[in-house]
Amino acid sequence: MDITDEKLIKLKEKANNIRISLIEALITAGSGHTAGPLDMADIFTVLFFHTLRHNPQKPEWPERDRLVLSNGHICPVLYSTMAYAGYFPVEELKTLRKFGSRLQGHPHRDFLPMLESSSGPLGSGLSQAVGMALADKIDHGLTSERRIYALLSDGELECGQTWEAAMLAGKEKLQNLVVVVDRNNIQIDGYTENVMPLESLSDKWRAWNWHVIEIDGHNIEEIADAFEAAKAIFGKPTVIIAHTIAGCGVPEFERDYRWHGKPPNKEEGEVAIKELRTLGGKIRSEHQ
Repeated sequence: MDITDEKLIKLKEKANNIRISLIEALITAGSGHTAGPLDMADIFTVLFFHTLRHNPQKPEWPERDRLVLSNGHICPVLYSTMAYAGYFPVEELKTLRKFGSRLQGHPHRDFLPMLESSSGPLGSGLSQAVGMALADKIDHGLTSERRIYALLSDGELECGQTWEAAMLAGKEKLQNLVVVVDRNNIQIDGYTENVMPLESLSDKWRAWNWHVIEIDGHNIEEIADAFEAAKAIFGKPTVIIAHTIAGCGVPEFERDYRWHGKPPNKEEGEVAIKELRTLGGKIRSEHQ
């Protein structure tokens, strides 16, 4: 699906604003994860402002698509995107991880009912999404236009439950299921290929009867095209392996696994926000 130049600019600006807001939230919280949320901002932006069928005014609209965030620790980017989409005020992001806040350190459906699932234990999200996709197939057959989107980290692919779910999805030919793997190559204690090598990752998914698409996870047009291409796949689920830069947008954070599980302090956060605002100023000028 072609994206006009004006929409492309708006999506890039939106992703940049989402990054700024999640950094602000992490500074205020004093805890949380930084690298993953930053590198998934472009994908979340395309989902919520271009691809997903959803209605912030009617969060439980029956015909909506479903989105399952398996790697719940990157919820700052989920919350920030949902706020910009109109699910709750942007100002509420400053309550991240605060006592009594709806914005828990991992997504909790009891606190924020517009979430499709609670998440935190890595490796379980794909099983949840497969269950949703299988139920929709049983209820509506191949006539349903709904898509079930599951977002996974690459580190959690070390969990065996992920591959059990992948096998079932391939067996059941769940063409309504789309998985995005954040291939940022880091996890909390090092680089994935040092901790537990995953390659050849695409061949593993193909072995379980999945259609595989590999993209630059920061190229808005590639992301949108991948989601559109997944809708045309029949007889098998689709996995989009998104090659991303951990901590994308803040040079001091990029590709450094130590930013996986810690927030910036006030000084580090102010530097990050300044850099992101400078980047935001360049976005529109690059397209003029």
